[in-house]
Amino acid sequence: MRIDKYLKLTGLVKRRTIAQQMLLKGKVLVNNRAVKPSYEVKPEDLLKIIHPFKEIVVRVVSETEYEILSQSRLENL
Repeated sequence: MRIDKYLKLTGLVKRRTIAQQMLLKGKVLVNNRAVKPSYEVKPEDLLKIIHPFKEIVVRVVSETEYEILSQSRLENL
């Protein structure tokens, strides 16, 4: 499944277009690498999602499931 669709279906990002924009800006990393919205998500991939005020690291379990590994609030400087 494409990563932009995965982010939308799992609820990690509200809209697929927002997921695409985040991916193009490097705000979503897969295994510590920036990827395109067309990247195919695989089980055991580590996703780092950088929202404006928080950062989430998850491990892909399946096409509809993930496990949160860490979650932190970012301080606005």
